[in-house]
Amino acid sequence: MFGLKVPSVFSRFSTAEEVTQGIDGSGLTAIVTGASSGIGTETARVLALRGVHVVMAIRNMSAGRKVKEAILKQNPTAKIDAMELDVSSIASVNKFASDYKSLGLPLNILINNAGILATPYMLSEDKIELQFATNHVGHFHLTNLLLETMKRTAHKSSKEGRIVNVSSRRHQFSYPEGIRFDHINSQSGYNALSAYGQSKLANVLHTNELARRLRDDGAEITANSVHPGAITTNIFRYHGFFRGLANIFGKFVLKNVHQGAATTCYVALHPQVKRMSGMYFSNCNPCAASSQANDAQLAEKSWNFTANLIKENHPHSC
Repeated sequence: MFGLKVPSVFSRFSTAEEVTQGIDGSGLTAIVTGASSGIGTETARVLALRGVHVVMAIRNMSAGRKVKEAILKQNPTAKIDAMELDVSSIASVNKFASDYKSLGLPLNILINNAGILATPYMLSEDKIELQFATNHVGHFHLTNLLLETMKRTAHKSSKEGRIVNVSSRRHQFSYPEGIRFDHINSQSGYNALSAYGQSKLANVLHTNELARRLRDDGAEITANSVHPGAITTNIFRYHGFFRGLANIFGKFVLKNVHQGAATTCYVALHPQVKRMSGMYFSNCNPCAASSQANDAQLAEKSWNFTANLIKENHPHSC
């Protein structure tokens, strides 16, 4: 839509607490996927610090309970809950969305944060290439299942809903064709980093097509994608080379988790971002995504492809 009238005052060194300073999030409810570690934990902590009721959607409930306890120890008035979600599993996404709706909770903010990076070739339980399944398909499906809840919340509360997809600068380094529509689950030609780039490109394409559909629908909901920056988290656990570099040079070139969660929290909460949709943010400012990411036809094709992928695996889940 429209960029900031002036650049924000924040930078790559800004922390999530700094970019949300003075913002009152009380009365808002947010879901944060992958909140049991890394920038997901920091995102949940800072949103709760600002008064948001945070639901951590997490695969590891034991780790989630420890995060919840730590947040409550620091901030006893925090509204924080944990619900089980494995975003790589369509059945798990279905169950989570159904359980969430049954609670009757509103939903103002959806942060699709969970992710894996550069895994060896693996398939999800739905026989979808694991990075594509985890980083894109599960979040695409979760968003669609919760969209009516978000629309109702926005209408009743007269507050803008916000969807934030955590992508990566690596979306610029997918396979040459962008999305391997004809070979999405093929081991032939699989490259761990290109597959990661593919999933992150799919995040931006999803965001842009979702933003277009929400505008056409007249919904008071925005959708934006963010690049958190290169961060010292356990996302490098599958890639020894990058883990080694992170250990040696991390403090000089990588963000810490407090800085890594800043752009996500900024886009989720800051009034400066109001009515901005279909944008790609880095260091708390809009920036240029790749030409493939801005291809409207590719975005629509990716949307239909993903919807069909889900329908093929779970015909009654859409």
